[in-house]
Amino acid sequence: MSLNDPKLAAQFAEWEKANVDGKVEPATTASGIPVKPLYTPLDLNGDYSGKLGMPGEYPYTRGVYPLMYQSKLWTMRQYSGYATAKESNERYKLLFEQGVTGLSVAFDLPTQMGYDSDDSEIEEEVGRVGVAIDTLADMELLFEGIPLDKISTSFTINAITPIILAMYVAVGEKQGVSPEKLTGTTQNDILKEYFARGAFIFPPVPALKMIGDTYEYCSTKVPKFVPVSVCGYHIRETGSNAVQEIAYAFLNAMVYIDNALERGLDIDKFAPRISFNLSSNMDFFEEVAKFRAARRVWARILKERYGAKDPRSWKFLFFAGTAGSTLTAQQPDNNIIRGTLETLALVLGGCQSLTVNTKDEGHTIPTAEAMLTALRTQQIIAYESGITNTVDPLAGSYYVESLTDVLEEKIVAQMDEIEVRGGMVKSIEDGYIQRSILKEAMKIARDIDSGRRIVIGVNRFQVEEEQPVHLHTWESDKVRDQQERLAKVKNSRNQADVNRTLDVLRQAALAGENIMEPILEAVKAYATVGEMTKVLKEVYGTFREPRDVF
Repeated sequence: MSLNDPKLAAQFAEWEKANVDGKVEPATTASGIPVKPLYTPLDLNGDYSGKLGMPGEYPYTRGVYPLMYQSKLWTMRQYSGYATAKESNERYKLLFEQGVTGLSVAFDLPTQMGYDSDDSEIEEEVGRVGVAIDTLADMELLFEGIPLDKISTSFTINAITPIILAMYVAVGEKQGVSPEKLTGTTQNDILKEYFARGAFIFPPVPALKMIGDTYEYCSTKVPKFVPVSVCGYHIRETGSNAVQEIAYAFLNAMVYIDNALERGLDIDKFAPRISFNLSSNMDFFEEVAKFRAARRVWARILKERYGAKDPRSWKFLFFAGTAGSTLTAQQPDNNIIRGTLETLALVLGGCQSLTVNTKDEGHTIPTAEAMLTALRTQQIIAYESGITNTVDPLAGSYYVESLTDVLEEKIVAQMDEIEVRGGMVKSIEDGYIQRSILKEAMKIARDIDSGRRIVIGVNRFQVEEEQPVHLHTWESDKVRDQQERLAKVKNSRNQADVNRTLDVLRQAALAGENIMEPILEAVKAYATVGEMTKVLKEVYGTFREPRDVF
């Protein structure tokens, strides 16, 4: 059947006149893309080989590996971090026993911001939303009994990535695992912190320099480790739509690529180790199409714009999580269903690694029971559903292919708009990106308030209910435990070694040298996160958000 079959066009026009005109409320995706009541071959655009191709082949629309999950399932992670390293270690071991194939570490806010647990300014936040890491001793305990040569670890850390990466390398060495064997990912996407999350410390220029340092270090010392996972997830959680999520993440990634190229690094030496962290939301087909479109756009950027020659550089590799923003405090069991649908979209969209948020997270960080249910969601889809038996099973759907094309066009157009404005850094500095996301977030809020966007339990089908029992609670005693542990480390370490290594770090930073090796030496001397961050603040300064962004 021809894509422009006159007989089909006439048949469709007759059907539409009889059944649609004036009878159906126009629909859109969550990102505002118009959705027709029916899709046919008339909606397909372009040749198969140019737009789709075979799985594992350029432009990778149908997947980055030839057989996808038939050859290897996605890495199953569960994002987790509890107040202390000891408590988190116990949870990781439980998850490991129950079938996770990768760990995903959640840090508390003080650690993310470069503070020690004994700093009076942040005492109320220690261990509240993740694990507190002050020194190498904490990282050693965090991975005690967990073989780092048999599991990969994802770290959601940005501003102080060099410190956390150095700690992981040091723990591996203490386990007898050489850096060459370590696998995992650091988020290390500082640009999105300036407009989507706020966990920044240093100004953009030195922050980008630190990312470049991790690129260089990993390329020679930790070759299997992914030094940057560009994060669309937090962009989406801030309120962006699907198009903005991918466009802004890609523009951030391009800043990092340009930074690495300015250092003289070969594109094909570091591009294969760039990965992405994305969100899966509730508009099922839009999410599937988003991931397929993203693969195609990224492949063309790397091949055509940057001239990468190695096919591995063209592959869009992504970890993703089900959305926290779609979870509700009302009727929390409904969140299990939301997580299942979002997980299904990720698998049908071809992810490489994923984590499922839990039913508790509309209230607090998850209990062990809720986390196990989230893990079982992945496992049931993987082992019972049959979805993994074939590659890209939604390919050929008139709707999915049309939506993939539209999303590709809109993502590219959004990127072009920002580049015309002077690029991503300028658009962050003048607040354009922040305003664009805020506008979209306000639209979503208005649509929920008006009932235009239905959220079960929130604006439709409400019930009277009490606060759920058995929620995880933050305990102030854990803060004291962590502070006492930190005091013991400070009393037992060689202070002269600490002072010496911190001074070496200071001199390397002042000289504009790669700071990874000096940080590693300071880490091994049990310098604290706060002490190392303080040295870097002295040299690089701190960033203050402009007051007139909005």
